[in-house]
Amino acid sequence: MLQRLVHLLPPKVRAQLRRVPVLVALYRWMRRGRIRERYVLIFLSAVALGMCAGTKWVGQQWFPPSALVLVVLAGGLLLRVRALTALLVVVAAVVAADTAIIDRGFSPGIIVTVGLTTVLALALSRNRQQLGVQGLRGETMLLELRDRLNRQGQIPEIPSPWDSNVELAQAGGSSFGGDFVVSCRHLSPDGERDLLEVALVDVSGKGVAAGTRALMLSGAFGGLLGSVPPEQYLGACNSYLHRQYWDEGFVTAVHVVLDLGTGDYVIESAGHPPAVKFDASAGTWHVGTAKGVVLGVVPDLKCEPESGRLGPGDALMLYTDGLVEQPGRDLDQGIDELLASADRLVAQGFRKGAREIVQSMSAAHDDDCALVLLWRR
Repeated sequence: MLQRLVHLLPPKVRAQLRRVPVLVALYRWMRRGRIRERYVLIFLSAVALGMCAGTKWVGQQWFPPSALVLVVLAGGLLLRVRALTALLVVVAAVVAADTAIIDRGFSPGIIVTVGLTTVLALALSRNRQQLGVQGLRGETMLLELRDRLNRQGQIPEIPSPWDSNVELAQAGGSSFGGDFVVSCRHLSPDGERDLLEVALVDVSGKGVAAGTRALMLSGAFGGLLGSVPPEQYLGACNSYLHRQYWDEGFVTAVHVVLDLGTGDYVIESAGHPPAVKFDASAGTWHVGTAKGVVLGVVPDLKCEPESGRLGPGDALMLYTDGLVEQPGRDLDQGIDELLASADRLVAQGFRKGAREIVQSMSAAHDDDCALVLLWRR
């Protein structure tokens, strides 16, 4: 970007600028993209001293003492604790000088504001120093991770007449939670069937508290999907969890293998709420029968799979317990409520109705919620 801006200048102007050593050095430094801490410290210290001079020669109207808050906050974002301490010494000296310049001194409100900002800046600097990031890179990394997880959770492109939809809502509006989806499309080992595999996983807990474990598991479970035979997938996930020796909580999952050619499917569940199928010929929803123990509890996972076929107009719905569980209420009652709401899926369309169900029920239950729909038009 910097190089493009320079090339917009006339050639004669660029030639003149190249004769100034300071500008050449500054240009090369900015192209490297590395902001050295001592340069940031020098710059922020100069800004603080410039504010002091402005208060002396121009007045408080243009250089109010409260503007030092911006310098302190910038130091908390860009400097480590040691360099920030040096900057705070400069700011303290500026405050003392401004007090001498201003006849009536600082108001108590300004002193308290600068003091609280200093505490906040030290906390920010200490946390970023522990993480090993500078500036806003920590937030950028989290945003990139969130986007990657969202892309990973999307169902791959599938041929007509098939369609799919994934809706996730984390507790408290967080970008991270304990529910995630992994999926892949591949050919069967004999090369004769076009298979779609989808796994919906629920890590115990909700919101950011469960998000760290879900982040690690999403990569591991996504790597196993399509790498092991479908009938061994949940067993491989169970073995992986046993190797982690986790003490906090448990993990449930439901795994679906769908033949995109015939519509045949197999569902395996590990302690997960039962999947439900919409039968277009009868216009009703049916609760699935797949059962199994939650992941990571027993060494040898045993599941009771369920198989069936999706015909034209049929749909398969997977969901997490955040949509159906509520303190003081039976799980079957929650599933009945979900199925009653699922009637809107048929009337409004599976894609639009799914979003409305998740948004309404997640707000009511304050829990991580996820819903996956596969249907045949």
